[in-house]
Amino acid sequence: MLKIAIYITCAAAFAVLLSACVSGGGAKGVDTAEGVNLQKYMGKWYEIARYDNWFQKGLINSEAQYTLEGDKVVVVNSARNPDGTCKTAKGRAYAPDASDPSKLRVSFFWPFYADYYILELAPDYSWSLVGSSDKGYLWILSRTKSMPKAELDKVLLLAKSRGYDTSKLIYSQNQTKGAEAGGDEER
Repeated sequence: MLKIAIYITCAAAFAVLLSACVSGGGAKGVDTAEGVNLQKYMGKWYEIARYDNWFQKGLINSEAQYTLEGDKVVVVNSARNPDGTCKTAKGRAYAPDASDPSKLRVSFFWPFYADYYILELAPDYSWSLVGSSDKGYLWILSRTKSMPKAELDKVLLLAKSRGYDTSKLIYSQNQTKGAEAGGDEER
């Protein structure tokens, strides 16, 4: 009986994941940053803040390294566990529509893909607001380990204007919260 229950649970989980994989890549109506140059976007990014999610649960000091290989992006994410050990995940991303590189699909476990939408981007590529078509994910990324408060406040306002609840953000240990997130206290 236990084997049957495990089999049904695994089959149901697989069906849910498979349906997410083949769902078509998210909503086409989500406005994203215009004129994104993927070559300029490549390099190291530090996580300033994020929505809590299952795949980063308990991790701190997250950073990402993006490298362009042909029309694909190689993604290497790294972070620390609370005990100081490093956790790394390698994935690939691509733009389903080559004319809109701000809407990427990323996978760390083929054949499952998720949205990586560059919602807002600093003109000098110093920070990026990244989300998903369903507003279930949100990251604030920077080329530096922390952002000046005024700059972070601007990004937080942009996130709010898009309907994101910035009070749900978890901040990097290196970052001071912005005023729109609930104060000036250190995290």
